[in-house]
Amino acid sequence: MPGEDLRDYAAIGDGRTVALIGLRGQIDWMPLPGVDDVPIFGRLLDDDAGGCIELEPVGEYRVRRRYSSRTNVLVTTFTTETGTATVTDALVTGVAGRLPWAELARRVDGVDGAVEFRWRVQPGTSLKTASPWHDDEHGASIMRSGLTTIGVTGKDHGPDGKRTQAGLTPSIRGSFTTSTGSRHLLIVVGTHDEPVHLPDPDNVDRGIDRTIDAWRVWSREFSYDGPWAAEVQRSALILKLLIHSPTGSIAAAATTSLPESLDGGKNWDYRLAWVRDLAYTVESLIWFGLREETHAAISWLLRTIRANGPDLHVMYTLDGGLDEGAQTYDVPGWRGIGPVVTGNPAHGQLQLGVYGDLFAICRAYVDAGNVLDVETGRMLSMFADKVCDIWRNPDSGMWELPEIRHYVSSKMGCWQALRDAVHLADLGQIPGGAGRWRDEAERIRAWVDEHGWSESRGAYVMAQGSRDLDASVLLHAFSDFDRGERMSRTIDALTAELGEGPHLYRYSGMREEEATFVACSFWRAAALVCVGRHDEGVAAMHGVVDAGNDVGMYAEMIDPSDGSFRGNLPQALSHLALIRAALLIRDLVGDGADRT
Repeated sequence: MPGEDLRDYAAIGDGRTVALIGLRGQIDWMPLPGVDDVPIFGRLLDDDAGGCIELEPVGEYRVRRRYSSRTNVLVTTFTTETGTATVTDALVTGVAGRLPWAELARRVDGVDGAVEFRWRVQPGTSLKTASPWHDDEHGASIMRSGLTTIGVTGKDHGPDGKRTQAGLTPSIRGSFTTSTGSRHLLIVVGTHDEPVHLPDPDNVDRGIDRTIDAWRVWSREFSYDGPWAAEVQRSALILKLLIHSPTGSIAAAATTSLPESLDGGKNWDYRLAWVRDLAYTVESLIWFGLREETHAAISWLLRTIRANGPDLHVMYTLDGGLDEGAQTYDVPGWRGIGPVVTGNPAHGQLQLGVYGDLFAICRAYVDAGNVLDVETGRMLSMFADKVCDIWRNPDSGMWELPEIRHYVSSKMGCWQALRDAVHLADLGQIPGGAGRWRDEAERIRAWVDEHGWSESRGAYVMAQGSRDLDASVLLHAFSDFDRGERMSRTIDALTAELGEGPHLYRYSGMREEEATFVACSFWRAAALVCVGRHDEGVAAMHGVVDAGNDVGMYAEMIDPSDGSFRGNLPQALSHLALIRAALLIRDLVGDGADRT
């Protein structure tokens, strides 16, 4: 059965898909061929027929795990009464980068004594869209489901396990026993609508080491010297898992439909590319000196916007198309909490803040010493003019709400867009009316001063005419909209109403509906530092950093009552918020902030 606590999972990936591995060695989530496909291994959402890959000692055992240093390769140590063994899990990469097929390698090394393992490979129904079957005609352990082909092979346990029809879907299963110095391999390969390659186990064994080396080469290019260095590097590695290497886009998370509320109804698909997330990612990649990923991400976004224009959309598919909206599936969901969906209903919303995100990406890219092309300059000039024309309209806000209102953080985002447009124009990077953009930005600031601030609440409010509070305004301490008294008082009001220890709920009323939002908690820590309250900001940062799981991964939300995770995972926005907060604290407080 899937993990009862989402904190139990660790992620591995190959640049196209992501697998989630639980503390019992079970893989309950691995879509093929891409992370945004329906999951052929999806027991996380369908306990009975979702599909899984199991590798677990027989009997009682203790477990410890870690990532191999500076990699996304997971090493788990199992200790039983009779011995100790380690399992090294990798989605293997090729000599020159990502393999053209998915290759999951599970290497089991005997450390001492003897440990008996049982394993099982059981494809699922891909959210009840396909029925798997054995294909024994080719002299190998092959299973098929729809257009997906799965091959199972190995080393020193025999390439062919026992085929069984027990349960709702067929499986291949087997067992082996380790001894001191022994090595066993379980290998699962997968393709979609193409032939399947059955690799030589010795090549796969070497491939695990090559994958470790490749991750370490990438990590050596990563440049960060500052507080929370280990957590920042782990967050960067997790973000790398979410970067879709075929295009350069970044998924907001690796999963769909993990509930934000245990009451159900707030289940979303985050395997899409939000402009907002890409903005924060590009900013981080530039800070880290990762040139290739930076250029790939911004180039993908600009091509995608032009291909799907003339409007700027909130999100795009990972291959650069437009999401067609949510589709619901008749499967139970994690712990029976539905619905289970693909696609996202917010795809067609007007969210004005996205313009600020787009201009922030381009400004960060230019300020790093790069140059925009002519067509991008023209497109940005057009969008700046459009912001001047539409910022007075209500929208759905950052939280993608059904209520159309004049959200204050959306207006701040429009101010940011025009501020950055003026900056780019002054540098000669975009043509157009910088004077108009500058004047309109001042009008937006005046609107926020009049309609977005409540003296009785002592805070920026969520929307015009509202007394509700919204943590997304904290982003505009980052943007320099306000780092003064009003932002400081807003932090206090948010903490009083939405705070729970170091954690923060998204906006008024969410305490009763969902858990605290990880990114908001990091934003509060950073905003405290922005307004000069350094000690408070560092203390808050420590509290949120400590809430990650044992391998440094964060979901979308954390229940402050018990620390359990809620929502999709790993969540890009959570890790991006950690990185941005750490970088800002380093710049404003100093390198030793994590030791205070």
